[in-house]
Amino acid sequence: MIFLTVKAAISGILIAAASELAKRFPGFGALIASLPLVSVLGMIWLWNAKPDAENMAAHSAATFWYVLPSLPMFLVIPVMLRHGLPFSLALGLGCLLTIVLYSTMTFIGPKFGLRL
Repeated sequence: MIFLTVKAAISGILIAAASELAKRFPGFGALIASLPLVSVLGMIWLWNAKPDAENMAAHSAATFWYVLPSLPMFLVIPVMLRHGLPFSLALGLGCLLTIVLYSTMTFIGPKFGLRL
C-alpha cells in the first residue's frame, strides 16, 4: 500500500508541476506535459512489479501505437478554441475523437499484426 501511495504522489506532483508551469510559461508547461513521463513511470512501476523483458517490450511497443491516435486531439482542440467553442466542449470533443481513434486502433491494429 505504501508503494502505491508513493507512485500516486510522484505522478501527481509531476502533473501539478506541469500545470503550474503552464500558468506562467505555456510553452514550457506543454513541453513538460508532452514528455513521456507517465509512460516512463509506468514502465518503471511495471518493471518493479514484474521484471519480464518480453512483457516490457510488448508494453513499450503497444504504448507507441497508442500514442498515435491521441495526437490529433492536440491539433483539434486549439482549432475549436480559436473558432469560439467553449473549453469544456472543445475538450470533450477532443476526448471523444481520441476515444474513437483508440477504439479504431484497438480493432484494426491486430489485423496488421500489432500486439496491443
